Amino acid sequence: MKNQHLLPKDIIERKMYLENAISYIGKDIVKIFIGQRRVGKSYILYQLMSYIEKNKTHSNIVYINKELSEFRNISNHDDLIDYVKSFEKKSKNYLFIDEVQEISGFEKALRALLASKKWDIWCTGSNAELLSVDIAGIMSGRSIEIPVNTLCYSEFLTFHKLKPCSNSLNLFIKYGGLPYLHNLELSDNIVYEYLRGIYSTILYKDIIARHHVRNTRFVEDLVSFIADNTGSQVSAKKISDFLKSQKINIAPVRVIEYLRFLCDACFLIKIPRADLQGKRIFEIGEKYYFKDIGLRNAIGGYKPQDINKIIENIVLLHMLYNGYKAYTGSYGAKEIDFVFEKNQKRIYIQVAYLISDQKVYEREFGNLKLVDDNYPKYVVSMDAINLGDDKGITHIKLEDFLLMSF
Repeated sequence: MKNQHLLPKDIIERKMYLENAISYIGKDIVKIFIGQRRVGKSYILYQLMSYIEKNKTHSNIVYINKELSEFRNISNHDDLIDYVKSFEKKSKNYLFIDEVQEISGFEKALRALLASKKWDIWCTGSNAELLSVDIAGIMSGRSIEIPVNTLCYSEFLTFHKLKPCSNSLNLFIKYGGLPYLHNLELSDNIVYEYLRGIYSTILYKDIIARHHVRNTRFVEDLVSFIADNTGSQVSAKKISDFLKSQKINIAPVRVIEYLRFLCDACFLIKIPRADLQGKRIFEIGEKYYFKDIGLRNAIGGYKPQDINKIIENIVLLHMLYNGYKAYTGSYGAKEIDFVFEKNQKRIYIQVAYLISDQKVYEREFGNLKLVDDNYPKYVVSMDAINLGDDKGITHIKLEDFLLMSF
């Protein structure tokens, strides 16, 4: 394997991603792992390279990591083709490129290499919009994007060598699922310092530098606003009006643009609203969540009064990990926290911190009772016990929910 010395010796396997990737080995398409920085994309490449080396005889593996200085001379598509061709062999060739968007015109090189029929190509990237537009435009359907998420709760337990319990769940809620945390002491000072460093890298490299943003304070204030309003319906005008109250004069159209930058960097998730009666998607009233709850807590602070929005974000991340698309549901004047869809399957979920009294019970269960279909419906909370079923609606404790596969 070319660049064998760059690969780590100890890798904690993320089985779901490896099994999914194995099914694409040898397929005549470019495979791209998309996800936020430090979410573990590189280690999935390492797993895959290790699998190919062990199971595919006479494999020639070439690995390029654009975050390492030794690859700084590969700056454009011509450099990439020249470098890769210099290692081409008659045996099966496998090309792995980390942070491929850092190479100017990379899509032209990938198309040429794919057309040669000599390379099985795998990449990672941290900018969803750049990759999807550039590759979709030039690869003509000969590429596939594989989303990579932060650790789910069961992976968090594996990485940190913990058993399921309330203390483990609280650590997950506070610190999130970035894989590198298993190398750190799980304390506020150490973890949040690390997470704020990741946030700065995303903010300045993937947003401010990439999009030539001059008003850095505005972007920081926008992120803080979303942290304070995680899971709330927002609009560009609402954000613009808030910022004006802080003496920051920004037009709504610019707010929309910067929110898109944050989503493209796989930092935020935009969840649209769906009318469950008219079966249409609203163009306003979307909600924003964080791709990692630890980063949200590092930015906005971990406050007990925010627990409901935090666990709502965690429920969303768990279902995204399981491959679902997400909407927030509107049923007349009532709101359904989440509608999840995958392969023509649908799941409705309400999220609450605690079912503390009959009023809360009626709100959470009552909203779901309005939806007259046979798809699964859940109320998820942090209550100590499961409250059972009510007319087909199942109450489930948060920790039990996070250990389920859907």
